[in-house]
Amino acid sequence: MDTDLAMPRVLDEAERAVLLAAPRGYCAGVDRAVITVEKALDLYGAPVYVRKQIVHNKHVVANLESRGAIFVEELDEVPAGQTVVFSAHGVSPAVHAEAAERELKTIDATCPLVTKVHHEAKRFAADDYDILLIGHEGHEEVEGTAGEAPEHIQLVQGPEDVPNIVVRDPKRVAWLSQTTLSVDETMATVNAIRERFPDLLDPPSDDICYATQNRQLAVKEISGEADLVIVVGSANSSNSVRLAEVALEAGAKTAYRVDDAGEIDEAWLEGVERVSVTSGASVPEELVEGVLGFLADRGYPDARAVHTAEESLIFALPPELRKDMRAAEKAAQS
Repeated sequence: MDTDLAMPRVLDEAERAVLLAAPRGYCAGVDRAVITVEKALDLYGAPVYVRKQIVHNKHVVANLESRGAIFVEELDEVPAGQTVVFSAHGVSPAVHAEAAERELKTIDATCPLVTKVHHEAKRFAADDYDILLIGHEGHEEVEGTAGEAPEHIQLVQGPEDVPNIVVRDPKRVAWLSQTTLSVDETMATVNAIRERFPDLLDPPSDDICYATQNRQLAVKEISGEADLVIVVGSANSSNSVRLAEVALEAGAKTAYRVDDAGEIDEAWLEGVERVSVTSGASVPEELVEGVLGFLADRGYPDARAVHTAEESLIFALPPELRKDMRAAEKAAQS
């Protein structure tokens, strides 16, 4: 046997390619939430408490902690009278009520697209519909939405849950979804529900976040011929985990989710010609740059961006924070 044939093929740099998804990384809701905590720290000084992770990224959380943010699981960990920020994933009315009872100063950084789903839940409940909420059990967003109408909402995690759904009136059933799911995944569940309940009422607008959809379309575009797809994002980020799954479904030979370049295994690159890179909606761009630097150090060329959508949406900061910022600015001028 020719021993040369048994040796791993060493790729010439000219044969290699790196494709970079665009859009990727921060969405408008994440950007707003992170800036909210930063501005709150500047305005009120440390500490500023944050209920749950402001966004699902451990590097973002660690950076804000270094500036004086204190992340807590529940409000009973926040001293009376202190400032607390609610995360981008939203909270239930019960959490707002508890904060008021304990006289906490609250800043609500809930993504406006999540707030829209909350409004839809309240409207369907007011019309006395049974609401089927498609999402992942235990996710903060699901808990917040379900809390808007707990007597009307039941969780459906996938098509496998559909046979067990019990409703009062099959003609008065509506569905909503967690904003960070895959469109394909969600519609498979909706179709299964509609088979059981043909009169199923759709939400008035698309619940899946525009950024989630755009990032999934972008990763599909760069995955078809990829030997390896690297998705930058934390393990508790639903949309990041889903991006790796979408990459495989789109034809990638392998796909891995990493928090940063330090988690990349050099063995993944053996025999790899085409690498595609993207990041979840709560990932700072410097973490992507770290991955690209890792690849460059190993002989891969500069990345070529593949654009599938343009994003220009910007959300205003929470009104309670803007009010205090204006007051502080006036005081400084007087």
